[in-house]
Amino acid sequence: MTSIIDPLKKESLTTLRIQYNWKRDIVRLEAAKEWESDTDFSQYNRTFCADDILTEDARYLNTAETRLLYRKYGLEDYLDTIISLIKKGKHLGITLYYYSERDIKFVCHRHSVKRGINNRRGAMFIDGIRRYEPEDNELDMIKDGLAISRGMSLKCIAGDISFGGSKSTVQMTPVDLEDMKTLGFLAYALDRNRCMTGADMKMPTEIADVENRYYSMSYTSGPSSPLGESGRPTAYGVFETLKKAVEFKEGKPDLDGKSAVVIGLGAVGMHMAQMLADNGVRLYVSDTNTGNIDKFIAANPGKDIKAADVSEALYLDVDIISPCAVGGIITEDNIEKFKCRYIWGSANNQIKASDIDEEIQIAKLLNDAGIVFQTEWWHNTAGVMCAALEYMEGDKATYNQLVDIIDRTLPGSTLNNFAEAKAKGITPTENAYLTCNRMLYDEA
Repeated sequence: MTSIIDPLKKESLTTLRIQYNWKRDIVRLEAAKEWESDTDFSQYNRTFCADDILTEDARYLNTAETRLLYRKYGLEDYLDTIISLIKKGKHLGITLYYYSERDIKFVCHRHSVKRGINNRRGAMFIDGIRRYEPEDNELDMIKDGLAISRGMSLKCIAGDISFGGSKSTVQMTPVDLEDMKTLGFLAYALDRNRCMTGADMKMPTEIADVENRYYSMSYTSGPSSPLGESGRPTAYGVFETLKKAVEFKEGKPDLDGKSAVVIGLGAVGMHMAQMLADNGVRLYVSDTNTGNIDKFIAANPGKDIKAADVSEALYLDVDIISPCAVGGIITEDNIEKFKCRYIWGSANNQIKASDIDEEIQIAKLLNDAGIVFQTEWWHNTAGVMCAALEYMEGDKATYNQLVDIIDRTLPGSTLNNFAEAKAKGITPTENAYLTCNRMLYDEA
């Protein structure tokens, strides 16, 4: 399988940087050897820090030399494919580290630092770290990382958070929380890129507790964190903004007597389902793990809750569909099958689209079908707000403080987004993107 790290492996290099200045349309490349293969990363922040020299045999290749390196190994076209993705999304670029001793490929995808450059904090980027299997397609991983990093920039605007957006991805075997070399390396990589992060898919949330104890205070949302894991506040933000969407459509934020299906009873969906059930909603719940369904129904005796098959949940005749698991569930072809009035959930990338223009077009089709919808990153950002508060306040952060911030931010921003969209004659999704483009790229 072709990999961007192949030339690094063959030349005993550790690092590849692709930097892009979209205002000037300049790409800068750098390949480097920044540490020795036997560097003991378990000693990170004990005997060395993120800015220390870890080799007396450092090498740094400039843009032309890096191109020659990838040409030498027949990978220049692949390199250019990645560069084109970075340029298309107006990303700052990527930094890739290869830790040969553990065969770990770490990639930090950086979208924008505009909101994080002057925040008076050590970290400039708010991040999430997601694990991919060693055999997963590398280019798909990079595409995901770039897309999610852009989403983090947008969420920072939606949540009024003073950080830039990034995403860290790793290709490696499952994390062993007792492997101090691996944990030290991951902390080193994140700190080098000035990222604070939380565990994402295939990363144990417990990693935050271990990293904070031994290596880095840049991890948030672990089980022992002052605010706990981020699923509950994320669900709360989605729930409160749903009420505002209903208010905008119907004149009052009343959910009592409505029907809904929650798709996915995971870290967010379980809380979302509970909030709906507690507010008089006739509820269907769906999950690939039927045990989660049984557990939820058992915990809510006497309430109107039924199980729904995963294959049928999306097309149930209910008022509200709340996707809280995988994305890519809304397509141009399946909109006609929907029987709902609202689609409002926490899942990222609910519309399956190759780019923003396609997402905006499909959102318009939803609107034309009479379905209330806005791109999810405008309202599912409370988890990011949770991480930011924890990072900034540390042990002083409280859940009540977080709820207050969510209440002051997300419901109002949803109402404003709907009102602005209506005044302009466009969808809330398109208006959300226009708002963010204005802030990120100085676009009128």
